[in-house]
Amino acid sequence: MAKFYETLTPELQQFIASQKIFFVATAPQEGRINLSPKGMDSFRCLDEQTAGYLDVTGSGNETAAHLEQNGRITIMFCSFSEKPLILKLYGRGKVIRHQDATWQQYHSHFPVQLGERQIILLEIESAQTSCGYGVPVVEGSLQERETLKNWAENKGEEGIRNYWLRNNQTSIDGLPTHLLDD
Repeated sequence: MAKFYETLTPELQQFIASQKIFFVATAPQEGRINLSPKGMDSFRCLDEQTAGYLDVTGSGNETAAHLEQNGRITIMFCSFSEKPLILKLYGRGKVIRHQDATWQQYHSHFPVQLGERQIILLEIESAQTSCGYGVPVVEGSLQERETLKNWAENKGEEGIRNYWLRNNQTSIDGLPTHLLDD
């Protein structure tokens, strides 16, 4: 049975810390809904009402564009171990960019990653757990891929910035991301 929470309890924070993957969903007022898997030890609970993740360069930048338009975001964690559980975090999101005054304040909570693009901050309005009985058990441990890290190393800082200029300035629906605004 589903259970709602107003804050991230210590138990929920422990569950989050033990997950290797999470999913981010956002949507514009009109256009495509975006759902993206994330990993790379990039998610942090900052307090019982605030969480965030360090976003690295990707093929698009839908989350930032959608948050700029309406701020709505849902993040989902699900256990692939013997103990089933699904956790959804509902709230308002905000994009923190390298050039923002608060970048260093939030960035200090995350491990340094190649290709760091922005931080997605979530002010939690509610959290919900559900059983997860239909989620398969994955045997063995999930391993981080080296592909994105290797890509970022090969591109270098200037190459990544050029990639952002070409591929991360607008969403697939044409909404601005403000990634490189001053």
